[in-house]
Amino acid sequence: MQKTSEKSAVNKCAKHKGGFLMAITKDEQKAIYISMMRIRRFEEAAERLLKEKRMPGFAHLYIGEEAIASAVCANLRRDDYITSTHRGHGHCIAKGADLRFMMAELYGKEAGYCKGKGGSMHIADTDIGILGADGIVGAGQPISVGAALSAQVRGTDQVTVCFFGDGSTNQGTFHESLNLASIWKLPVVFICENNLYQITVPFSYHSNIRDIAVRAQAYDIPGVTVDGNDVMAVYEAAKVAVERARRGEGPKLIECKTYRHRGHFSGDPASYRPKDEVEAWLKRDPIPRYEQFLIDNGVMTREELDEAAAQVEKEIADAIAFAEAQPYPPVENTVKDVYSEDIVKEARDR
Repeated sequence: MQKTSEKSAVNKCAKHKGGFLMAITKDEQKAIYISMMRIRRFEEAAERLLKEKRMPGFAHLYIGEEAIASAVCANLRRDDYITSTHRGHGHCIAKGADLRFMMAELYGKEAGYCKGKGGSMHIADTDIGILGADGIVGAGQPISVGAALSAQVRGTDQVTVCFFGDGSTNQGTFHESLNLASIWKLPVVFICENNLYQITVPFSYHSNIRDIAVRAQAYDIPGVTVDGNDVMAVYEAAKVAVERARRGEGPKLIECKTYRHRGHFSGDPASYRPKDEVEAWLKRDPIPRYEQFLIDNGVMTREELDEAAAQVEKEIADAIAFAEAQPYPPVENTVKDVYSEDIVKEARDR
């Protein structure tokens, strides 16, 4: 009877053309949708708060790429690791970060994940495997290899997922990391979010190849390219790669073709992008596409989608209220947790 009950809750996704017929429960599909909505609404709120100057600094927004983080992290356990990028809000939310502490960090408040000293680009929560977002292009790749090596040496079956952009694949860190992961058969999954622009430079200009995934061949590891705005296509590819890594069969490179709806950072008008290109990609927005998929496959009704969106709106409002009510870190703690105590003492002595 138990098996029958479980089977009835499974949606076989027979209409999906991304690959093999897979089994994913309706609850898992709903959770992916809520994750995508949390990312979208969190970033829209951050964008608005920055414009209103209620929040300091600026942010690199992930809007338009929500399908990737949500679908990949749906295949991970709490104790698995991720490394992130300067565009890392979505990765952290999908892995389970607390929206209140994230928002407080963006506000520079003491209750934030880094006590208000890291800001948008440096959110980390090692309790749930978030090893840190990073403002340095390509810096997460060697960190992910180190985390995967640690799991291998300790004899656990933890998997590390490394998120990075297309621009970083021209860095030495990318090639060194894939090489080491290959020769040591490390449990790491490399997720390239190819949003077609390295800051303002088009992909066609900075790389003389069609697909980044082909670079995996040089290191004798599998490489695939998927539609990064198709949730189920990303989920399927990530599921295969994560299970492979957990079995000890080594790394894999997944290239997700996607598009950022905003400029490189909040406030960037992105005038370097052709209007027709932007319009074409906006029509492929992953959230409406996934909503239609959920309705067509009987997973959620329009009313249930609206209810989930409303609940997310409340979570975001609560996170903003929490952040705005928190104090800033005291001035005397400016360099605390930033430098070692020895360095601080040496500077003071000078």
